[in-house]
Amino acid sequence: MSGLAKKAAIVGGGVIGGGWVARFLLNGWDVSVFDPDPQAERKIGEVLANARRALPSLYDKALPPEGKLTFCDTLADALAGSTWVQESVPERLDLKHKIHAQIHELAPAEAVIGSSTSGFKPSELNEHGSRVVVTHPFNPVYLLPLVELVGDGDICARAASVLRSLGMYPLIVRKEIDAHIADRLLEAVWREGLWLIKDGICTTEELDEAIRMGFGLRWAQMGLFETYRVAGGEAGMKHFLAQFGPALEWPWTKLMDVPELSDDLVDLIAEQSDAQSGHMSIRELERLRDDNLIGMMRALKKSGSGAGGVLNAHEATLPDPDATDLPVTVDRVIPHSWTDYNGHMNEAYYVEASGLATDRFMEMIGADADYVAGGNSYFTVENHVCYLSELLAGDRLTVTTQVLNGDGKKLHLFHKLYGPRGEVAATVETLLLHIDLNSRKTSLPLEQVAHKLTSYAKQHADLPEPEGVGRSIGKRD
Repeated sequence: MSGLAKKAAIVGGGVIGGGWVARFLLNGWDVSVFDPDPQAERKIGEVLANARRALPSLYDKALPPEGKLTFCDTLADALAGSTWVQESVPERLDLKHKIHAQIHELAPAEAVIGSSTSGFKPSELNEHGSRVVVTHPFNPVYLLPLVELVGDGDICARAASVLRSLGMYPLIVRKEIDAHIADRLLEAVWREGLWLIKDGICTTEELDEAIRMGFGLRWAQMGLFETYRVAGGEAGMKHFLAQFGPALEWPWTKLMDVPELSDDLVDLIAEQSDAQSGHMSIRELERLRDDNLIGMMRALKKSGSGAGGVLNAHEATLPDPDATDLPVTVDRVIPHSWTDYNGHMNEAYYVEASGLATDRFMEMIGADADYVAGGNSYFTVENHVCYLSELLAGDRLTVTTQVLNGDGKKLHLFHKLYGPRGEVAATVETLLLHIDLNSRKTSLPLEQVAHKLTSYAKQHADLPEPEGVGRSIGKRD
């Protein structure tokens, strides 16, 4: 779909539809919404507020400028000019047939038409001649990368390319099946959970603790089969299957026998769920969920495992900041994990931000990963931080870097950290020395790095000396 306009039409603005709005909009797509619900604009606005706070916090580069959001009174207006149509209406096949017939007639011929259905197969959705593929996401759509794709191979391939450009992970299901892959797994756990609660084995809270304190975290980065392979030790999966396979014949589960959702069982589950989470509003729970997901997914970025690998691949496609008089070496949003008990960015993360700026500048002069692998690098020997104003989670942070001295073994930098209103929130003066990693002693940089560093030093030599250079603790100019 390269070269086509980036416009998505979202049909149905509930929880999933609102998440799709955010995912497209925050990745630079124009988005039009059709939903007859008079509260749709308010509901989507609330989802967007959370998404604007959450999604950029996953990245260390700025996402593209937001697209334009339009709420349309007619389906035809919403579909006009769209290259992607996402249907997210309630899970009623008759309703989906009605909507898809209209979409098929009104949408541009080249547009991908996706359905967020969690259960229906493409053959069911298209039995009246539509051209829909299943594009089943997971809540929150603006954070979780997985999208199950089911349907026509060519359309799914086109859809997968778009979804990857949004930072998502398209999983093409090999054969159509009721409820696809992930929801069938969830359904199995859900059924067993109902029995555990009905039989008084545990409460809803205790069941959730069993997941989130144990295998839930393992599954986030290894999945089911890789986890079991590790459980087999050095002998691997065959040993695991030989050791634990016989347990499949034991009466551990009531999976094939589903309890009736009687009024008593529904009341019991609702009561326990209220006791577990009723002290928080839905929005508070969403924000807690988002903060937790960000923390886990940012941790996974470090190793490139699971969702972290998807994030790293997407981030690599984001453009570097435009150069000004001074290079912008950091342009990002402050994540919640960088804040402390006072609600503002912890002092250590001012140094981390300046360290990221130093790393970026080193890349700019050629002292990158390959240079380090070759046995050379710069080591920081001194920092001086001056804190000037607060920075909060969700604030846009940019850093500029000025070369004060690049002679010989020295790399003397001055970073300015700017807050969301363009104010200087902090300065960090940094002195580094070039190191031979084999001898662990100071050395001169290689010629290509020295040349680029000298070029930057000459460019910056005519700039005014920044305020605060050479300041020590308590000293004022």
